[in-house]
Amino acid sequence: MNKLFIIGLPRTGTTSISVALLDYGFTVAHTAYTKRAFELADVISDSPCFCDYQQLDTLFPDSKFVYLERELSLWVPSMQMLINKMAASLDLKTGVFNPVLKRTFNETFKLSTTATPDNEQHLIECYQQHKQAVHSYFKGRNDLLSIDISKENSLSELLTFIGLNNNKGLKFPHLNVGKKVACWKEYKHPNKVNSNAAGIEQRKFFSYAS
Repeated sequence: MNKLFIIGLPRTGTTSISVALLDYGFTVAHTAYTKRAFELADVISDSPCFCDYQQLDTLFPDSKFVYLERELSLWVPSMQMLINKMAASLDLKTGVFNPVLKRTFNETFKLSTTATPDNEQHLIECYQQHKQAVHSYFKGRNDLLSIDISKENSLSELLTFIGLNNNKGLKFPHLNVGKKVACWKEYKHPNKVNSNAAGIEQRKFFSYAS
């Protein structure tokens, strides 16, 4: 298998799917901000994948992509909590988060150009626009899988998609519940890849324009 990109939006289960795949021998980066992190990881989820999947498709041909569905009645309040908790750190000028994370959140959720980015209808529109764009881009292809990790057999569907023998009835771990947002950092596993891993070019990210 080449790269596997998890391109569901935040709060759709990106941490759960990342943790699940660690135990199948894959190196996994939940967010990746450097070229070296992408080189080291077999699986990359969350930022920048949910925003930059088209560029990653070009950079890593023959890769596979997984879009994560979640019921809007559950996703919206979870996303509202996340945005409100991270808002100051996501500010494009003054925020302390990684520039890649700030860019992808602002591009996808229009944080810097929307008066109330945690507005329910605004978030629903962002979700629907992202979903439509993903499915339009991958239309007619067989390298995209759409799953809702809360549904029975979704893990089995994923394992089949990436070519692994699987046992029906397996379930994803349920992580980042409620107001928790950093379960990935707390989870210890030798296959985890540091999002800021430094390589020959230090912590340089991809220049999509080149």
